[in-house]
Amino acid sequence: MDFTQFAQAVGQNVGQVIIGKADVTELLLAALLTKGHVLLEDVPGIGKTMLAKALARSLDCTFSRIQFTPDLLPSDVTGLNYYNQRSQEFEFRPGPVLSQVLLADEINRATPRTQSSLLEAMQECQVTVDGETYQIPRPFLVMATQNPIELEGTFPLPEAQIDRFLMQLALGYPTEAEEEEILLTYQRDDPLEDLHAVASADEVLELQREVREIHISADVRHYILHVVRTTREHEAVDLGVSPRGTLALFKASQSLAALRGRDFVIPSDVQYLCAPVLTHRLHISPQIRLRGRTPAQVVAEIVGSVPVPVVE
Repeated sequence: MDFTQFAQAVGQNVGQVIIGKADVTELLLAALLTKGHVLLEDVPGIGKTMLAKALARSLDCTFSRIQFTPDLLPSDVTGLNYYNQRSQEFEFRPGPVLSQVLLADEINRATPRTQSSLLEAMQECQVTVDGETYQIPRPFLVMATQNPIELEGTFPLPEAQIDRFLMQLALGYPTEAEEEEILLTYQRDDPLEDLHAVASADEVLELQREVREIHISADVRHYILHVVRTTREHEAVDLGVSPRGTLALFKASQSLAALRGRDFVIPSDVQYLCAPVLTHRLHISPQIRLRGRTPAQVVAEIVGSVPVPVVE
C-alpha cells in the first residue's frame, strides 16, 4: 500500500463515522506517519472520542481511553507491580498507556504529577515502573483532549508537555448540511460498530520508515528555518518555537507531501502545517493577549511576512 492509497482508504473509512472532517483526518494521519502526538482542544460533543476510536479500528490497532481526573494517579496510567498471592511473586499489570492509540480525555483535569507520567511514553515510546522499562507497541499515537471553555478545576499543561505534541487541532462545529447528514447516518445504527480495518499496524510502520525519504530541497528547508526563527524575534512573542518545533514542522511536511501523492515537499505544505504545528508552541505576551490578538493570528502574520521560495 502506497501513501495515497493509505490516505484515501483510511480517510474514507473514518469519514463513515466522522462527517465532514477530512482535513482533520489528513492531519491526524500526517501526525501518525511523523510518529507524533495530537492535542485536540474543542468543546464537548464534537466527536473527539469517536474520531480516536474510528482511527484505531481503521488501522487494526489496540485502543485505550483514560478519563483524566484530579484523583488519577501516575500508576493508573503506566501500570503497577502487584503481589500475586497464587504465584507469591510480584507481577506487572500494564496500564492503558501500553496501547497503540491512546485517548487521554480531558488531560488538563489531572494533576501535573499525573500529566508528567505521559512524558516518557510520548517521547521514548516506553514506560518505566519500579526501575523496569516496558516498551509500548508501535505505532503509538496519543490523542489528548482538553476543553477550552470550562477551566475550573483544571491544571494547565506546562510548556514542556505542550511542546511534545506535534500538533494542536480543533474539529469545530459541523455545517448545517453536515449536521443533517450526521442525523441521517446515526438515525438507526452506530456506523462505528460496523467499521473494519483498511490498513494494518505493520503497513503503518513501513510507511513511517518510507516517509523519511521524501525530498526537501535546500530552499524549502531554509524557508522552514526562516519561519521558525522569525517566531523568536517577533515583537508579540515572549517565547518562540523551540528546535523541537522546527524538527516537527520539517518531518510533518514530509508526511503531508507523501499523503498528497508527492515525493517532495513544496512551500504550501509548510504553510498549511504552520498553524497546527506552531501555534500551541508560541507564548505571546500578556499585553498582546489583552489587545485581542491570538497565537494563531501571530503565526499567520509571521507566515505572511516570510518570503516564499519558488520551487521548480
